[in-house]
Parts: sequence; C-alpha cells; structure tokens
Amino acid sequence: MKTLIGGAVGAVLGLIGMSIWWKPFLQLLAGAIPVMLLLGGGLALYLGFDELKDTWKKEDTTVDTPIKTDDTEKYKEEIDELKKEIETLKAEKA
Repeated sequence: MKTLIGGAVGAVLGLIGMSIWWKPFLQLLAGAIPVMLLLGGGLALYLGFDELKDTWKKEDTTVDTPIKTDDTEKYKEEIDELKKEIETLKAEKA
C-alpha cells in the first residue's frame, strides 16, 4: 500500500515538475538523445564485430581439420574389432 501511495505521489510531482520546467526538460532530452544514440550505436558495432569474429573462428576450424578417408576406414575397423571383443567377453561371462 505504501508503494502504491509513493508511486502516485511521485507521478503527480513528476507531472507538475514537467509542466513547470517544460523547456529545460526538452533541452535535457535534446542533449540526452544524441548521447544515447551514440552509445547504443557503439555498443551495436562492438557486438556485431564480436559476432563476426566468432563466425570467422568457426570457419577457420572447419577448414583446418579435414577428415581423411584412410583414417575413417581405420577407425571403423577398430570399432568392429572392439565390438567383436565385447561380444566374446559377454559370451565368456554367460
């Protein structure tokens, strides 16, 4: 309840203050908007450049690690051997 009353009083005082100091409010707003646009644009540039660097890194890692067909065949054979070994161990336990 106290928060509601405090908010209502603050809103009324803010409305009265804006009606009394309208021109200084507009001057403050006119000075603050370009600064906010400048800071927001700088932040957007920084985040965009950072995202672009991340995509460059992802592209570099995919190009640097080609998969050789000889290696894949070797690994497939090794996996098959391990599967056979597992099957023989299971048969020995049973």
